[in-house]
Amino acid sequence: MTEQPQTPIASPPTALKGLSGRLLVLTIFFVMVAEFLIYTPSVSNFRKAYLEERIATAHVAALALQATPDNMVSPELEAELLYHAGAYGVVLRHPTRHSLMLSKEMPPKVDVTFDLRAGSFPYWILDAYGAMFRDDNRIMRVIGMSPKQPGVIVEAVLDEAPMRHEMLAFSNRILQLSVIISLLTAGLVYLSLHRLLVRPMRRITRSMIRFRENPEDTSRTIAPSERSDEIGIAERELTFMQDEVRSALNQRSRLAALGAAVAKINHDLRNSLATAVLVSDRLANIDDPEVKKVTPRLYNAIDKAVLLCSQTLNYAGGGGITLDPALFHLSELIAEVAVGTRRPATDDAAAFDVISEVAFEVDLTADRGHLYRVFENLVLNARNAGATQVVIAAKKLDGRILIDVRDDGPGLPPSALESLFEPFTGSGRDGGSGLGLAISRDITQAHGGELTLLETGESGTTFRLDLPS
Repeated sequence: MTEQPQTPIASPPTALKGLSGRLLVLTIFFVMVAEFLIYTPSVSNFRKAYLEERIATAHVAALALQATPDNMVSPELEAELLYHAGAYGVVLRHPTRHSLMLSKEMPPKVDVTFDLRAGSFPYWILDAYGAMFRDDNRIMRVIGMSPKQPGVIVEAVLDEAPMRHEMLAFSNRILQLSVIISLLTAGLVYLSLHRLLVRPMRRITRSMIRFRENPEDTSRTIAPSERSDEIGIAERELTFMQDEVRSALNQRSRLAALGAAVAKINHDLRNSLATAVLVSDRLANIDDPEVKKVTPRLYNAIDKAVLLCSQTLNYAGGGGITLDPALFHLSELIAEVAVGTRRPATDDAAAFDVISEVAFEVDLTADRGHLYRVFENLVLNARNAGATQVVIAAKKLDGRILIDVRDDGPGLPPSALESLFEPFTGSGRDGGSGLGLAISRDITQAHGGELTLLETGESGTTFRLDLPS
């Protein structure tokens, strides 16, 4: 037997490639995304607050005009007021009085006008990003309501560059704070999840690797914790699975040794049965009524013993089923099975026939020899159970071929239904091995089909083969 190549034992991943590293990176990434979503309305609100503050400062500067009899100030005081307001010019519009204005040498033109009384949340966000991503200085005309005197409208002409400088400084502070918060949050989340998830998962992974290296070593079974969450359930289920696998491997070793012994015994037994066949042939030539009466029973017993030995050897020989598929008429195969299993009537047993209801047009691509064994096993099981007739019918349905094998026997006992397709336990009669059904199912599954019990009762038993066409 060719030794199968072994899959190399997996090693635990490094910190960066494991759950820990990925968890840390993902936490930092998601915190930064959250900080960006917070930053967007924050920088928009900062810009709006900056402009409102300029409007308030401009209003205070313009109020100096009201302290003079003629609403006029000296050019030096006017320049100083505008300097502190950061504006080229300020206009106060009263609803009941004439307007007041502070101004100095005005720029050539106003590039953009912003009305703080209008606009929406998306509007202010777009304006904020539009201001930050420019590299030139625009002249802004800003219009807003006075925060101190309702009804008074303040207009100020400002440079955009100082505002952009303040917005970038604010963004830098937000970025630094975001990095600190993300690292702190990622560290806390990482430590928490590392303790709650990563460390237990590493423990489970190490146990699986060590168990695979030597499944028979009981010391490599993981000791489950008392946790009631999913990790605790996984640890307990892993412990149970390791115990079950270890038990199955031990049973498999014993069965392998037993199978080798049975194969040797069957080989010797078949040689002995061959001798018995030769002796029974000579007994058939004796012209004695009593001998002639006993000879069929002897033939039947030897045939059963030979069949049992052959099935046991085939099953114990193991390995996968090698198929040699070919296209053939199903009706011809059923006819061969009928000829090979037909039994004439005798004093001890009734006649037995196989009736084919398979149309000649039903073709099948499969291993003819293996399928012959399947039908032969099903037919012989029915004959040995007491049936006198087996009817085999077939039909095509949705690209499949459904073949029903129906007998008129007494039906299967309840004890056989519990383990029908299990070898050595699924026989429906005394003295049966149960190998016929087990082998038939293995052959059917190797063809990509399934063998199932359709019905059983006092009127007979029906098995169905579902095969690809």
